[in-house]
Amino acid sequence: MSWLSGLLVVVVVTAGLLRWRRPAWYWLTFGVALATLRVLVRYSSVMDACGLTVPPSRWRLAFARMANRPAPESRPPRILRLRPTRTGLVLRLKLRPGQDAFDVAAAADRLRHSFAMYGVTSRELRSGVVELRMTGYDVLKRVQMPAKVDTAPMRVPVALREDGAVHYRDYRSTPHALTLGATKSGKSVYQRNLVAELATQDVALVGIDCKQGVELFPLARRFSALADNPDTAAELLDALVTHMEGIYQLIRAEQRITADVPDAEIAADIWDLPDHLRPTPIVLLVDEVAELALFATRDEEKRRDRIITALARLAQLGRAAGIYLEICGQRFGSELGKGITMLRAQLTGRTAHRVNDETSANMAFGDIAPDAVLAAIQIPTEAPGLAVTGDSSGGWARIRTPHTSMRQAVNACNRYAHLTPDLPALAAFRPALPLLAPVENPARAAKPVTA
Repeated sequence: MSWLSGLLVVVVVTAGLLRWRRPAWYWLTFGVALATLRVLVRYSSVMDACGLTVPPSRWRLAFARMANRPAPESRPPRILRLRPTRTGLVLRLKLRPGQDAFDVAAAADRLRHSFAMYGVTSRELRSGVVELRMTGYDVLKRVQMPAKVDTAPMRVPVALREDGAVHYRDYRSTPHALTLGATKSGKSVYQRNLVAELATQDVALVGIDCKQGVELFPLARRFSALADNPDTAAELLDALVTHMEGIYQLIRAEQRITADVPDAEIAADIWDLPDHLRPTPIVLLVDEVAELALFATRDEEKRRDRIITALARLAQLGRAAGIYLEICGQRFGSELGKGITMLRAQLTGRTAHRVNDETSANMAFGDIAPDAVLAAIQIPTEAPGLAVTGDSSGGWARIRTPHTSMRQAVNACNRYAHLTPDLPALAAFRPALPLLAPVENPARAAKPVTA
């Protein structure tokens, strides 16, 4: 008995230590089994307490009276599947007649408390089927991306969602995006991680960094074109518009609209073209959009109108030509001048890191997901990288980007520098860089100090 007691003490102490220092390890060793047992045992009573049950049907009540049996109890949604994951549990439910997916979503916080989970989110898979994703610990406190992710052309993982799922940046479904965030909010790390993931893809990267290139020029070996001031940016955007018009001429020439060609083979964008004819897709990253919209003189105002007009054209017409926009900034409102709100309306994907005021959050989500505004202004200062993401469908979620240092991003861009396409239309803006040379050991390179 003393041996068993000692073993039990060791197990309890180990579990408590893991839960404190390594919550992910605790979940995989102890937490998943305890949580599964807790959900199965408490399921019926919890659903009844949360108001997620339906009374028995009339024929069941009539049968109970005829058989002189006790009246049947209310029925909760039927469990279709309970699947453990590396961060929590996934519970799939079949709703009873009369129940609605909104009722389950409204009870998510009560379910979290009743099942003793860290977080519960719900989504409707199809009519009558709801999926509850329950997390066993704070997955955003220490972001650890899974070893295997579901990548695809123009689809890269950039962050981790609060329900433990991977957040992807899918350019085929969401062509253009806006990223807002105050200073030291993690916006630059988000952009850095995005560039590091895109570096592995067959894509051309084009950057505009009006902070004299301090953010994007260290990654220049993977960029096909870069601009570090508004004057060069205006010329680069004009060249991109001309390049886009040339791609549309190619699509027109290869549409193959004849009577004997099936509709599915008629080309309407670059992805309908054969592989040997398909132009390389382009991702345009703008580091600080406000620097392109501010002006102090009449000449700068003309340049500003030229830049915003080009960006609006790329946002409206660029998707079919394979040109996608990533616009970043601290603020993006109507105070930047005419054309800004029209440009913002074309940016479907919205991501907001910590902002300094509610107005900035409204710029990101006020027109698509008003509920996300409150979540964006509640992001604490001590959680850099934490953000709220949403799209035009109205859905939103909290995400956090894994910390990617500048050295890690530079190494990724250098490793895949051979994938950088050479675009003749943007050749004038290709960064000129010296060949990579081996780094000498600083200890050996240091000269001895003489008296």
